[in-house]
Amino acid sequence: MMDAGDFRAGDVLSIACPFTATTIERALTWDHVSVRWPWWDIDSDNEFVRWNGMVALGVPGNGYAAPEVAVEVFRTDPPPEHLEAGDVCRVGIPPTVVHVTAVEDHAPPLRTGSLPHPTRTVTVLRRGLSYREFPDESHLDGSGYGIHPGDGIPYTFELLLRPYAFLQTGDEVADAMGRAWRFNGPWDWTPFDGEPAGPGPAWPLSLLTRAGTPRSAEAAEAVAASTASGSHQDTVRDWMALTEASPTP
Repeated sequence: MMDAGDFRAGDVLSIACPFTATTIERALTWDHVSVRWPWWDIDSDNEFVRWNGMVALGVPGNGYAAPEVAVEVFRTDPPPEHLEAGDVCRVGIPPTVVHVTAVEDHAPPLRTGSLPHPTRTVTVLRRGLSYREFPDESHLDGSGYGIHPGDGIPYTFELLLRPYAFLQTGDEVADAMGRAWRFNGPWDWTPFDGEPAGPGPAWPLSLLTRAGTPRSAEAAEAVAASTASGSHQDTVRDWMALTEASPTP
């Protein structure tokens, strides 16, 4: 299992949460069911946000394609169509493949009306969903479903793939064709020559600088060894095979 503080955009994860007993507050209506959330407490000191202890979960398969329904990762057991208000059920996440579209740290922590206060948001999309499917005007900020590791929900995470794990944001490399590039993320490469990026950098890669600082011999050796075989296109194909999605910009 991966460390709950170790995430970056492009990661492909298997995420899960043990199913925990709770009650249905509002039965399924169109595309949502509301449950009493078993992991958070109400922040009674928050004068601006009054949370009622419930969370509405999007329910796919009801003929409505709202973004919050498509990206929902939590499920009820039994399924919501078999539940009425007041029924006891369980809520959790079965092992689900997702990819990370954004990571944001919060200092000070977010004041959401619930406790504990989130200090990090990791935004994910389930397998089969691409960033481009969710316009910026959605309340999901255009990038997926936000989870808050460390907020009391007992998530488990398994890292399945981290594209370009041997690089850091801001690294500068030279490729096999002699082009210099800046690495801004797995699918965000800037060539220094001003020409179109085309199919991306040609492997093997040589590390020029480490995120704006001089490279170390160890870092340079790791980049060279990691790109001695394969290609940028292979990395993209491996990522797409796991996510069934287009690469996140």
